[in-house]
Amino acid sequence: MVPELPEVETVRRTLEMLVVGKKIKDVSVFWPKMIKNPAETDEFVHSLRGQEILEMRRRGKFLIFYLNDVALVSHLRMEGKYNVSDSQDPIEKHTHVIFHFTDGTELRYRDVRKFGTMHVFKKGEELLHLPLLQLGPEPFQSGFTEDYLTNVLKKTERIVKATLLDQTVLVGLGNIYVDEALFRAGIHPDRKSKSLSRKEIKRLHQEIIDTLKEAVEMGGSTIRSYVNSQGQMGMFQQKLYVYSRKEEPCRNCGTPIEKKVSAGRGTHYCPSCQR
Repeated sequence: MVPELPEVETVRRTLEMLVVGKKIKDVSVFWPKMIKNPAETDEFVHSLRGQEILEMRRRGKFLIFYLNDVALVSHLRMEGKYNVSDSQDPIEKHTHVIFHFTDGTELRYRDVRKFGTMHVFKKGEELLHLPLLQLGPEPFQSGFTEDYLTNVLKKTERIVKATLLDQTVLVGLGNIYVDEALFRAGIHPDRKSKSLSRKEIKRLHQEIIDTLKEAVEMGGSTIRSYVNSQGQMGMFQQKLYVYSRKEEPCRNCGTPIEKKVSAGRGTHYCPSCQR
C-alpha cells in the first residue's frame, strides 16, 4: 500500500525534527537501482557528501530533502521507511541506503520490496524534471479550487475514481483517501466524471480537503505495513468509513460496505449512500 499525502506529510514532519541541521559525512548505497539520478551511484554519493540538511518539504507523495546545494527527492513507494539510528546500532535487513552524519547518527532507508526511488538535482531545478515536473496542484494550496476541479472533471470521460487517482490532476490522493472522500461526498466511484453536478463537485472538493486535513492531524492511516519514521502508527484508520471495511456495516446507514474493482484498484463503497 503506497503511503498517501497524510502518511508522507507525517514522515516529513518527523524527519524535520530528527535530521534538519545534520551534516552528511558519507552515504552508503547497497541497492544502486534505487538511485535514479544521477545515473552513477558514485556521483550520487559525491553530491551529498558535506551537505547539511536545511529543510524538509513534501510534493504530493514525494519527500524533498533540501541541502546546501542540492535537493534529494525521495519516494517511499509501497514499503519504504526512514529511521534515525546510532552508527553503532545493528543494521536491519532490507536497509538499502544509509546517510552517515558527522554527529555519529545515521538516517537509514529500509525497503522490503526495493521499489523506493531517490533523485538528486541541483537545488532549484528539482521541479523542472521528472518525477516532480508533471504533478498537479496540492490539495491544500490555492491552485486546487472548486473551479479547477470542475474544469478537470467536466473534460474527461473517465470515472471519477480514475480521475482523482491521476497525480497530474491532483497530487497526494491514493486508493484510501479517494474512497473516503467519495463516500463522504456521497458519490459512487464509477460515476463518469463529467456527469457530476456543480453541487456534487463543490461537496467533493470540500471533502477531499477535509478528509486529508483530518488524516494529517491524526498521523495518517496504518494499513498493512505503514508506520512513520519513528515507528508510530497513524490513527486515522479508526475513522475510515469504507476503506478496508468490506461487509462491515456503513457507519451512516448500516448497509454492508461492498468492494469492487474500479480504475484497476480495489474500491470500497456503500451501495446505499453512494448510489
